[in-house]
Amino acid sequence: MTAPATTTWFDLLRHGEPDGGPKYRGHRDDPLSPLGWRQMHGAIGADDRWDHILTSPLLRCRAFAEQLAAERGLPCTVVDGFKEISFGAWEGLTTEQVAERFGDGQARFWSDPERHAPAGGEPILDFYRRIGEAWSHWRDALAGQRVLLVCHGGVIRMTLAHVMGLPPGRALGAFLVPYASRSRVRLDATDQGLLGCLVSHGVTESGS
Repeated sequence: MTAPATTTWFDLLRHGEPDGGPKYRGHRDDPLSPLGWRQMHGAIGADDRWDHILTSPLLRCRAFAEQLAAERGLPCTVVDGFKEISFGAWEGLTTEQVAERFGDGQARFWSDPERHAPAGGEPILDFYRRIGEAWSHWRDALAGQRVLLVCHGGVIRMTLAHVMGLPPGRALGAFLVPYASRSRVRLDATDQGLLGCLVSHGVTESGS
């Protein structure tokens, strides 16, 4: 007799706008701006139901995740493995400043990120492996539950690369991930193995 499938749902929520405007942040620990807080609250509906919240340790994710968990009486786990990629010497700089200081390094990174890491930054293959380890652990540990993961654009891209079998360099530029956007992944553990599916991607508070 075939055993029933175990279904797990993950909602991947990117943080809202941080203080300080557009720049490379990576491991830089800037808090959310007032607009960022409004974006995050707007991304959550009264009908949303989760069993567990996971969050990056960085403040722009963690502060909202812990507040939401306290409001809804949910467990909240801070996972270091879901921290954003490190941009090394680029952190805290705008794209214009990186271009001025590092020449064509930025263009080379975005055209071929697997071969050209930012100066002093985390190689994307290392980042991909780090996210994969965190993802596989929590995917299995919370099997059968509805989970909210509050994290970063890069983390969402690498998670979807694992779910969809995409090379990390391609996934980095393949997905638009606006502030406070949500993506939903469904995982079914069946007799044929674990089947992962991207149900929705890039949904914002306006539904666009």
